[in-house]
Amino acid sequence: MAKINTQPPRGTRDFFPEDLRLRAWLFDIWREVAQRFGFEEVDAPIVEHAELYMRKAGEEIVNQLYHFELHDRHLALRSEFTPSLARMVMARQGALRWPIRWFSIPQCWRYERMTRGRRREHYQWNMDVWGEPGVAAEAELIAAAFAAMDAMGLAAGDVRMRVNSRALLEETLRERFLGDHPEAFEPLCVVIDKLDKIGADAVVDQLADPAGAIRLAKPDALDVVALLGVGSIEEARKSAPSGSSALADLERLFTLLEGYDVADRVVFDASVVRGLAYYTGIVFEAFDTGGKLRAVCGGGRYDRLLESLGGKPVPAVGFGFGDAVVGELLGEKALLPELPRKLDAVVFPFGDTERAEAQALASNLRLQGKAVELVLGHVKPKRALADADRAGAQRIYLIGPDELSRGVARVRELRSGEERDEPLPARKD
Repeated sequence: MAKINTQPPRGTRDFFPEDLRLRAWLFDIWREVAQRFGFEEVDAPIVEHAELYMRKAGEEIVNQLYHFELHDRHLALRSEFTPSLARMVMARQGALRWPIRWFSIPQCWRYERMTRGRRREHYQWNMDVWGEPGVAAEAELIAAAFAAMDAMGLAAGDVRMRVNSRALLEETLRERFLGDHPEAFEPLCVVIDKLDKIGADAVVDQLADPAGAIRLAKPDALDVVALLGVGSIEEARKSAPSGSSALADLERLFTLLEGYDVADRVVFDASVVRGLAYYTGIVFEAFDTGGKLRAVCGGGRYDRLLESLGGKPVPAVGFGFGDAVVGELLGEKALLPELPRKLDAVVFPFGDTERAEAQALASNLRLQGKAVELVLGHVKPKRALADADRAGAQRIYLIGPDELSRGVARVRELRSGEERDEPLPARKD
């Protein structure tokens, strides 16, 4: 028989108790912030219809699916939550009261090349607003993302949110470069989203590839890459079409962010486009200011997604905030908390004669809401005391022959060493 590999599949994780305590701590922050902002939690199956993800425009995510056929059904592990959310909205579209504010903490799967903070499975916090066309929704979401970072202990200068507008980029590029083939905009966004990964020269080559989907002239490709270097709204205004509504939305967003006191943590960055084809308006990504990690979170407006899936159009905006990258950042900043096991007490019967009373005592304490471990095996008192202390218990209840004869348990406070007797609870015969 072949030896069993005790490691999880590459790119995935086991969560031992100490790991799960950290995960629960992070999830609790996400849930608390979402609820504080008036959002309700939803979830969906981890297995989805594969066609939900099979979009056009050459997105990498399509090639990263864990997908399979079973009983003539083409299924996939979810690679992102937004398509599932869109399906759920479509199912109740006629009965929903707009806008809706939903959040989720799904596990997502992508078979991709792993780097620091990038895994093949990860959890992410999604917050989405459906039914609100104005940028007040974007401002609320960005404020929520920063509220979570604050709750984690990150300083205001540790993370910057980079903001751009796909709509503004689309207006500009279609006026200047894509007038005769506007359908090239979505694949163009997929290419320029790789700028940080493959560099400007490679992006120019792909934009100008005569056999590709975009087919820009080389000078135009160079101009497009130059546009991505615009670092302020003032500069963007110079190249924007006259009367641009997308530019007005961006300016309105920055005004709204001042009301949340986070405007100084947000910058305009024309290179942010997000690689997913369904984004239609403002897009944003948060990065550590040290520039060592990939995006901490990212999202944007996707007003046409429901329509592309066969539903009635509904404006929508949301973000995803992954656990892997922020875990790396918190570790680097020494902000991951020490989370000992939560154990109020250990109950230790010296032998089988005392076990029934020990069970009754443990049950009574548990009914009071205490976390209680009942020693199950036969160990010596010294070992029981050491194990209880190592487990982080506050106290240990010792029941030996003498205590049993007197109808008490000997209680030792493990921090102070103080001892006392407490009556054993009456047993139900």
